[in-house]
Amino acid sequence: MRNWLLPENLEDILPPQAQRIDAMRATLLGLFRVHGYELVIPPMLEYMESLLTGTGHDLDLRTFKLVDQLSGRMIGVRADITPQVARIDAHLLNRKGVTRLCYAGSVLLTRPRGLDSTREPLQIGAEIYGHSGIESDLEIQQLLADSLAACGASGARLDIGHVAVFRSICRRGGVGADLESELYEALQAKDLPALRAATKGLSKATRGALHALPELYGDGSVLERARRALPRYPEVDRALRDLKALSRNDRIPVSVDLADLRGYHYHSGVVFAAYAPGVANAIALGGRYDEVGKAFGRARPATGFSMDLRDLARAAPDGNGAAAIRAPYASDPGLAAAIHKLRGAGEIVVVRLPGHASEPLMPECDRELAKRRGKWVVRKL
Repeated sequence: MRNWLLPENLEDILPPQAQRIDAMRATLLGLFRVHGYELVIPPMLEYMESLLTGTGHDLDLRTFKLVDQLSGRMIGVRADITPQVARIDAHLLNRKGVTRLCYAGSVLLTRPRGLDSTREPLQIGAEIYGHSGIESDLEIQQLLADSLAACGASGARLDIGHVAVFRSICRRGGVGADLESELYEALQAKDLPALRAATKGLSKATRGALHALPELYGDGSVLERARRALPRYPEVDRALRDLKALSRNDRIPVSVDLADLRGYHYHSGVVFAAYAPGVANAIALGGRYDEVGKAFGRARPATGFSMDLRDLARAAPDGNGAAAIRAPYASDPGLAAAIHKLRGAGEIVVVRLPGHASEPLMPECDRELAKRRGKWVVRKL
């Protein structure tokens, strides 16, 4: 077996892709900072009870688990940073008002989320805690649109849904937990025959509402059809009002999908996903999750989004990397001072080491430092 091979769905990030990803990370964290989001850096490992709090069965299956040699307790490698940030807000910061937090770091998955996905996403995201109104959902959605624009991800679109629609239909229709899970699976797979089979024993009103959900997809105008097709439950009316407000976005095209229940066992309200041309998977996921902090002693309202920097880099144009300046190898104080000044200004200066004059330099250089009339100057190649 070749000892340089990596496990399936894990890969190295090579230059210049690594440079692009690092630049995007810096751009996004800078954008979050000027919007008032404070950076937190949680650990890679935590006790399983913390990592899986309020996240449902799906995250449990995606989490690598091991025994802590110091405590003897089961710990896990984080598969999502969001629960960690909720723990920090609820237990460590313990603030009374609105808190805005952001983060960036690697997560590890036992299985990829998609056919061409990595098992080590470079997750970056932003969260708002302590506000339950639609205004914070709007802020998060606008920040996501600004983030995609800042990284050059053109042609992106946003799909939004609301888990309260399906949840209220099930609860008011007397749907048990096992059947609710079966209905959820059918809707996620867009499996209409399975959906019809699972709803046979339900009331006509409940059955009709559930059958309507897969057809309620499109632009903001679909919400009027939803009002006519769905029961007039207060929870459904509130959800449709929220979706109407969120669908009016002049920065990114928005579609509504009332059968999109991603994160159903995790989210408590609006859910959304961003897509971009050329990338099969969603490049951003988010929504409202008001119950995650409950296990840490504070059920704070919360909303946010996260992105994988690898997918984001694939969605953005390649662009041209910063060109470098080559410099000769010489023990000349003037040359050393010129190199120091250029690097201090942010220029890339690569010194050609002795014995390699005929080899190309990496990164590529379009200029060089040359001595002219006793001074070191930069000239084009």
